[in-house]
Amino acid sequence: MSWLTTLPLTVIDFLRRHPGLLALFGFFSGLASFVLIERKESVAQIIAIMMLVSWIWLMLEQTLRQGVLSRFGIQVPAGLIHFFTQMVHQESFFFVLPFFLAATHWQTGQGWITGTLAVCALISVIDPLYYRLLAPRKALLVVFHALALFATLLVSLPIILPLTTSESFIVALLVALLLTLPSLKAMLPQGWFWRIPALSLLLIGLAAATWQLRAYVPGVPLRLAEVFVTDHVDREQRQPSAPLQQISASSVLWDGLYAWTAIRVPRGLHETVYHLWLQNGEEVDRIPLDVHGGREQGYRAWSHKVNFPSDPSGNWTVKVITGTGQMIGMVRFTVVNDEPLSLDQASQ
Repeated sequence: MSWLTTLPLTVIDFLRRHPGLLALFGFFSGLASFVLIERKESVAQIIAIMMLVSWIWLMLEQTLRQGVLSRFGIQVPAGLIHFFTQMVHQESFFFVLPFFLAATHWQTGQGWITGTLAVCALISVIDPLYYRLLAPRKALLVVFHALALFATLLVSLPIILPLTTSESFIVALLVALLLTLPSLKAMLPQGWFWRIPALSLLLIGLAAATWQLRAYVPGVPLRLAEVFVTDHVDREQRQPSAPLQQISASSVLWDGLYAWTAIRVPRGLHETVYHLWLQNGEEVDRIPLDVHGGREQGYRAWSHKVNFPSDPSGNWTVKVITGTGQMIGMVRFTVVNDEPLSLDQASQ
């Protein structure tokens, strides 16, 4: 049995001397899942399941350590547990990064979320930062832990289960908070009667804050292939006319306007997204669209808006959002008033 105790330590020593290997493996496993999700869904599912299994192991590590000790008489070294925790964090952040990078709309606040994940990924592979600055600070480690789990669930759940991105967001939020509850509990003094109310309020506060910031969370694993507005769509051929950036008010009032989108959706996923029409920053319409996964070029869908205000001039935006308000993309265009004819033009 001696080799059972020496082998893990040997592997740990090797990986610590080559810390970039885990980061590379995590990133390329995420990249492989990102590429294969539309071509070979089963492979992407296997990768996603492996990520979730590692988190289950991490959540039950204390129970498993005791089981190994009682069954085989082997004391799992604390260093092994710490290293495995770091490895799971590395795998998680580098797994989700390709999905977030592809889905992020950088002109909005989504860049802050994706940037935070990228910074966390770097921290997880730099030992001095991870072990000296992060690990000793329990509060930061709990936040770090919860963020990694939340992002992993957000990407994995729609791949593994028949859940929409909106449902996955809610499930990921609840699961991440509940599974970090033991870590939060350990931070509070023992024997205090207010521990349960304090934990309850803390969980409610974290859930409410995350929910309020949901618009800044990219709608992974959905991503927008193209979006624009046009004045005509061939419904039989499912082909739009040329994109428009500026259009006259009379044309809009007469024929309406189409918002055209192609959304890449994982195979087997059925999703309802919304075209949110805004005039000068004010919402004037919300049109639902059903999209289905499996098409490499993206599922083509459009909304035809005809009920414009009497004065449609101004700066317009069409946002493509999920049911929970996560933005997938947007397009801006301008409606201009028709210039009145001059006397010379009128006489012609």
